[in-house]
Amino acid sequence: MRKYGPAVLLLLVGAAVLRISLFGDLYLRYVQAGLRPWLVLSGTLLALLGLLQAALTARAARKGAPGADGHAHQAEGDPDHGHSHPGGPRIAWLLALPAVALLCFPPPALGSYSAAREEARRTEAYVGTFPPLPAGDPLELRLSAFASRAAYDSGYSLRNRTLRLTGFVTRGDGGTWYVTRLRVACCAADATAVRVEVRGAAAPEPDTWVTVTGSWHPRGRPGSAAAWPPALDATAVRTIPEPPDPYEKR
Repeated sequence: MRKYGPAVLLLLVGAAVLRISLFGDLYLRYVQAGLRPWLVLSGTLLALLGLLQAALTARAARKGAPGADGHAHQAEGDPDHGHSHPGGPRIAWLLALPAVALLCFPPPALGSYSAAREEARRTEAYVGTFPPLPAGDPLELRLSAFASRAAYDSGYSLRNRTLRLTGFVTRGDGGTWYVTRLRVACCAADATAVRVEVRGAAAPEPDTWVTVTGSWHPRGRPGSAAAWPPALDATAVRTIPEPPDPYEKR
């Protein structure tokens, strides 16, 4: 069975990639939606390579099978044909465990641990006026849009508006908590955190997804260290299921 090891590994990895990209939205935990066709193509090619490897291995095994006299026949001009060759160590099958784990137990989206490691870098170079916001309250805003306006908008366009933000819960020091979202440019490997402090409401459990309604809590001069992280005075906090696409796009 050890001779089929490479084929099994290719098939397992290909099946795992196809599972997360074809059947549901699991792939959105790793890459942006536009990369789905490439994931499907990659998984298909890996599975086909695994089948081809298995077929070639089986064909080679048949050529070296014992003949009618009970002995393996040696191919003419090939002194090594028909002789057994030592396989790899049995422990090499452990290489299949990560592929099996991905196939059966895909990991969750990045959450509060990843966000806590992300250190925000702010500069006054981004300060300026922003385009007017749409009319109507409450106004649903991406977390990154709210954070940018709260920290850098010299026109204070968030003032006197009722706002609605969605993200997952992260904790800070002294009972502080944040509604947080991770932004990706390509995939989860380049994720960066955006967080907004929530004031005036009890903190749900970390990694709980919530929609927070409230008003901007101004603090500090735009672009200054005091303006970050931005804050929201909450009037309502509602728990929601994790969305199919948990990341914001840059």
